[in-house]
Amino acid sequence: MQTTEQRRSWNERGYFLVRGFADASVLEAMIATVTALARAAAEGRSIAPAFVQREARIAHLSVPAERKLSKLFRVHREHEAFRDFCSDPKLLDLVAPLLGDELDCFLSQFIFKHPGAMGQPWHQDAFYFRFDRGPQVGVWLAVSESTLENGPLWVLPGSHREAVAEVVPDRRSDANLGYVEIVDRDFDGAEPVLLQPGDLLVFHSHLMHRSTDNTSDTSRAAMVFHFAAAGTVDQSLERIGFVPPNVDWMPVRRSAA
Repeated sequence: MQTTEQRRSWNERGYFLVRGFADASVLEAMIATVTALARAAAEGRSIAPAFVQREARIAHLSVPAERKLSKLFRVHREHEAFRDFCSDPKLLDLVAPLLGDELDCFLSQFIFKHPGAMGQPWHQDAFYFRFDRGPQVGVWLAVSESTLENGPLWVLPGSHREAVAEVVPDRRSDANLGYVEIVDRDFDGAEPVLLQPGDLLVFHSHLMHRSTDNTSDTSRAAMVFHFAAAGTVDQSLERIGFVPPNVDWMPVRRSAA
C-alpha cells in the first residue's frame, strides 16, 4: 500500500519513488525475453502482438538486434515476465489508491537507451491517450542504472496539475516515430530521476518529462507500464481516426464478486 510520504509526493510533485521494488531475477527475466524477441524479429519471425521500434540514429550499425532497439511494445499479455509484474498485487496496491480498485493495463514498452541513442523531448503521456477520462498512471521500472551520462529521465515536478500542452513534432533529423515536443514552456526546476536497478517510479500521465541523449558507453534499460481505471473508453478512433498500435487493454484487477 502507499505510504503517507508517497501520497504527498504524488499530490505535490506528480510522482513518487519506491527504491528496490524488484529483485535481480525479475530484471534478468525481462532482459532475456526482450533479447529473444528482438532477435526473432530481426530474423523475420513473428513476435505479434509485440513489435519493435528501432533507434533511428543507430539502426544502421552492425550490432546484435537488441543493440538497435529503442522500444519493444505490447509485451504485457503474452510474456510471463511482464504479465506477472504488471498484475502483481504488490504493484497494483500502489496504483489502486490513484485510480480505483479495478484496473486495466493498456500499454507496455521496454525501453533501451544504447550508447549514441537520442533522448525524447519534453512531453506528457496524456497527449497520446485519447480516453474518456483521466488521469492514467505510468509505472517505470529501472532495469539498469540510470546516470546523468546515459540518458536518464527528467521530470518537471508539479506539472501534473496542468492541462495537456500544445506540442510540435520532434524536428530532429533522426527523431523516432511519434515523438513530439512541448516548446512553449519554461522548464526551470526540472530534475533528473537517477535510479538503481529495481527502483520504481510511479507517475501521473500529465507529468512533463523527457530523456536526454546517451553520451556514455553503457546502455540504460527500463520497463514501463501504463494503467487506467477499468471501464475507461478509448476514443482514439473517433478523435484521430485510428487506434494506436501499441495499445492493448488487459484487465489486471477486478473486485471480488
